[in-house]
Amino acid sequence: MTDRHRALHARHRAVMPDWLSLSYDEPIELTHGEGRHVWDAEGNRYLDFFGGILTTMTAHALPEVTKAVAEQAGRIVHTSTLYLSRPMVELAERIATLSGIPDARVFFTTSGTEANDAALLLATAHRRSNQILALRNSYHGRSFSTVAVTGNTAWSPTSLSPFQTLYVHGGVRGHGPYAALSDAGFIAACVADLEDVLGQAQGTVAALIAEPVQGVGGFTSPPDGLFAAFREVLDRHGILWISDEVQTGWGRTGEHFWGWQAHAAAGPPDVLTFAKGIGNGMSIGGVVARAEVMNSLGANSISTFGGSPVTMAAGLANLTYLLEHDLQGNARRVGGLLIERLRAAAAGLPIVHEVRGRGLMIGIELVDADGAPSPRAAALTLEHAREQGLLIGKGGRAGNTLRIAPPLSLAVTEAEEGAAALEAALRRTQQDLAAGGPERKDRP
Repeated sequence: MTDRHRALHARHRAVMPDWLSLSYDEPIELTHGEGRHVWDAEGNRYLDFFGGILTTMTAHALPEVTKAVAEQAGRIVHTSTLYLSRPMVELAERIATLSGIPDARVFFTTSGTEANDAALLLATAHRRSNQILALRNSYHGRSFSTVAVTGNTAWSPTSLSPFQTLYVHGGVRGHGPYAALSDAGFIAACVADLEDVLGQAQGTVAALIAEPVQGVGGFTSPPDGLFAAFREVLDRHGILWISDEVQTGWGRTGEHFWGWQAHAAAGPPDVLTFAKGIGNGMSIGGVVARAEVMNSLGANSISTFGGSPVTMAAGLANLTYLLEHDLQGNARRVGGLLIERLRAAAAGLPIVHEVRGRGLMIGIELVDADGAPSPRAAALTLEHAREQGLLIGKGGRAGNTLRIAPPLSLAVTEAEEGAAALEAALRRTQQDLAAGGPERKDRP
């Protein structure tokens, strides 16, 4: 670690919580970016394959977004939802139409955690029940309510809960008791599990909250059609479906604009939550719901910072750029090339259990010589990739899955460059583990 980074790290440790994770044994400060690249405080340039946790959706320093932010900031920065806001209404109109939810209403928040929190409030108020269905291995945020429906114990620091949460199978295709089944068999088994869990519920269940692709869980997903099969059961009981699109939305999976559309026979969810990429780094989250559900709150509510004029201007410019440049199509095309390149690179590496994903949302699951999850392999590869000039993320229940999610404007040449860097990093990790190489702290 350089003196500059070392000094800032010491100051960070002195004032920040111990549980606030930093990537890398020697953390770095990112000072600026352009396109798909960022630079640290020492001038080192990196190809960014994580986008600030799937948040820099279009590009770093996208001129259209920075111009919109600057112009709006020059007029007025803040008003709150107590006043009419043209940028907020315009962005809400576009999102309501894109959501596919009929008679949709939109409420803006400042994060995905807050969006999911609001969705849970709506569902429990509408259904008059605090019973929630969630998937095992899921992640929905860091607030008290969202931790309470998070099925990934690595990100659930308390057992206290405002809900009775009932966890069902379905989020992880490659592990667990149904892994050996065909896709049809897997769906049937998960539906039977859902029916069994509902048979143990005490009266009314409010909602199922589910990520179409589990993000923090390691980019795992069920076979297409699972949520359509779930929906048949939910509808019989009047249970709402909340689709957590915080990581899967805006075309990142390539094939669809929203993750729920891979299960399109179900029709749109009752409630959809979003965040991350829509702001391209600005703090935007939100909830879309049928008017009947959204309007079910019987008390006053506002948002001080949700729907801020500056963030709404950024979201409008970013969404316009995404649609006009068909970044969903680019995610499908370039993401398809990248995942095949990574699968070819991993073919001869025993540490790679699986390369999976859709579009520009790719996970590489790593294991040890016995086939057990290897968080050490993931931590080593994270370090080696950085040394190769590539930034990636890490997740999975055991912390053994590399997460790859570049900006959706990624070029083919950049995909090839990143794949080559990641292949070199994986090969070095394979050599380190075979030789009993250096220990690394297991950081996310």
